[in-house]
Amino acid sequence: YDRMGMEYKEKEGIPYFSFPHLEACGVVKQGFSTRLGGVSTGDLSTMNFGVARGDAPETVQENFRRMMGVLDMPAERLVLSKQTHTTNVRVVSEEDAGKGYDRERDYDDVDGLITNVANLPLVTFYADCVPLYFVDPVKKVIGLSHAGWRGTVAKMALKTVEKMQEVYGCESKDLLAGVGPCICQDCYEVGAEVAEAFFAGWTEAECDAILIAKPDGKFQLDLKLANAICMEAAGILPENIAIADVCTCCNPELLFSHRASKGHRGNLAAFLCLK
Repeated sequence: YDRMGMEYKEKEGIPYFSFPHLEACGVVKQGFSTRLGGVSTGDLSTMNFGVARGDAPETVQENFRRMMGVLDMPAERLVLSKQTHTTNVRVVSEEDAGKGYDRERDYDDVDGLITNVANLPLVTFYADCVPLYFVDPVKKVIGLSHAGWRGTVAKMALKTVEKMQEVYGCESKDLLAGVGPCICQDCYEVGAEVAEAFFAGWTEAECDAILIAKPDGKFQLDLKLANAICMEAAGILPENIAIADVCTCCNPELLFSHRASKGHRGNLAAFLCLK
């Protein structure tokens, strides 16, 4: 895997992260936000994308407009997830344009989005969980999914790829994938019940690679590697998988982290759009 997989960029005073290998494929626009460059205040300052965190809708919309200006995507066509730690993947069509931005979402329990419609930006939300990017430059199909530990143990990366194959006929060998900024293994201590969930559904070798047992019965979990392993298990070539070398929890000035802020935080967002 490419473990230095994302670049830090800044445009018009707004910083963001970008995958060079997705940029280079030429068929998508993409990025991952920071907490800087927006108009939100207090714990949500400044680039918050979550209305449910207590921010005013017009403030969040202004943040979206700013980010869309930087990434060159149409704000009025944004399609937002409705995340509840499931592995449900929604097939996004033209009629979904604007849902969650300036139109009500008529769906719930959606942690993944896939589409083959151009100029329809997909958006998912984060504050330690894992952003998963998928691009098929051959069939011109994209996927964007959210995975916390529940989504990871249930193999959200695999489920997203399977849905892309089933709906659009994508082939794993063609896919480019990215694991975005999330909490690192050093910062992510989990209880035995989380480790047990992995032991129950993952191979011993996989569990050895992603879990470090501690003397107190707790574990350090590597969510980034777990999702990269899952992408490879879905048939994506390891050289086509990039992992962002940045931790949300280690960088609380730059990124929102649920752990670092003890829940007092806004939402980061991942953006992916077919040209």
